[in-house]
Amino acid sequence: MANWYYVINNDRQGPVPRSQISSLLSQGKINKETLVYTTGMSGWQKLGTLRSLQAEAAPPPPPSISSSASAHEIDYKIMGEEMQFVEVELDPRESAVAEAGAMMYMSNSIKMNAVFGDGSEQKGGFMDSLLGAGKRLLTGESLFTTVFTHEGLSGKAHVAFAAPNPGKIIPIHLAEIGGKLICQKDAFLCAAKGVSIGIHFQKRIGVGLFGGEGFIMQSLEGDGWVFAHAGGTIIERELGPGEKMKVDTGCLVAMMPTVDFDVEYVGDIKSAVFGGEGMFFAAIKGPGKVWLQSLPFARLAGRINAMRPRASLHGGGSGGEGSVLGGIGDLIGGD
Repeated sequence: MANWYYVINNDRQGPVPRSQISSLLSQGKINKETLVYTTGMSGWQKLGTLRSLQAEAAPPPPPSISSSASAHEIDYKIMGEEMQFVEVELDPRESAVAEAGAMMYMSNSIKMNAVFGDGSEQKGGFMDSLLGAGKRLLTGESLFTTVFTHEGLSGKAHVAFAAPNPGKIIPIHLAEIGGKLICQKDAFLCAAKGVSIGIHFQKRIGVGLFGGEGFIMQSLEGDGWVFAHAGGTIIERELGPGEKMKVDTGCLVAMMPTVDFDVEYVGDIKSAVFGGEGMFFAAIKGPGKVWLQSLPFARLAGRINAMRPRASLHGGGSGGEGSVLGGIGDLIGGD
């Protein structure tokens, strides 16, 4: 009998038999919006799309979701290779939201407006905006985001957002992965208006201390397009139930909330000190999708800093990267 997995409050539950899924549905503990997975599925699916289970349990239909909660429908085009930017196409009254300073160019009919908080549709007035701004402050971002709206009466308008460092831009449609994405603090670039930009707290102390991202990561929620950026080459991997990978702590860009994230010690003192990979790995376990980067910005910045010229005792450089003396020259020069 196939095992089933389901998600409650962003925590993966299971494995459980199919009959328990039907029982939970009948009791109202899960509903048609609950994400479930079993062997043979191409990925996580909402329970409401599985008509056989719906027929078994026959639960009362949940209240419909207001269309006003949906993110704006946008089209996009990613351009470039190593220094990419994304061009977003907007219809009249459509909007995109981005980090402050990310805009590259925009059509004349687009109006730019800095907003307090994350730029999502706020229904609670100032207090909700203040809460959204506070969440952004915890992730190290600005209190403000910028909303770009097509104010024209007809036609298409375009606005482009550029990545801040060499790498790739990752387009992700939140509705296709269950409505939520967890990513590193500086990964968010832009999104369709209506996507909520919040915070995700790491529950495990070890992950918070040694996981590379601290206790707080970004949480992107909604049903529209979001665009994240990362360094180097990006790969997307889908992990099956129980499938596990060990990853450098700085190379994990984003993951679905169903993925379990922990840290593991490299194994012995010699490897930790001389292996060059640090003392801990990020241990990720499926099911769910993860996105990995080949060049974390911290690693790039560290290499640049290591190669920068250092002043010698006589005020000159030590010879730079191509110096025959190398580190010995630094010692002679007093560095």
